[in-house]
Amino acid sequence: QLQLVESGGGLVQPGGSLRLSCAVSGDRVHNYNIGWFRQAPGKEREGVSCFKRNNYATNLDDSVKGRFTASRDSAKNTIYLQMNNLKPEDSGVYYCAADRRPTSIACRGDSIVRWGQGTQVTVQE
Repeated sequence: QLQLVESGGGLVQPGGSLRLSCAVSGDRVHNYNIGWFRQAPGKEREGVSCFKRNNYATNLDDSVKGRFTASRDSAKNTIYLQMNNLKPEDSGVYYCAADRRPTSIACRGDSIVRWGQGTQVTVQE
């Protein structure tokens, strides 16, 4: 059974960096598109970044372009989200999720095979 476990969240000051990990078990990570999503209190969940099965990474939100980068380590069966120059509005619970949709429509938050449990990111002074 596919399982996703996030880690790496925490408290960081504005301008700081964090690297989130999404460890995949039960199948090979390259069989899935892995999306990163976040949800702040009182707000809807939003897509942040996507690492597609075809080894292509893309950001899903303009606010993170140039600051967030997704990557894959196939040997560790893990997807990472490097987050730099963090802002208070980046705070929230970050989730990774796997889908097997065509890469042209990957990481849209539907047809999800499995969600991770989430990791909290808090950006404040």
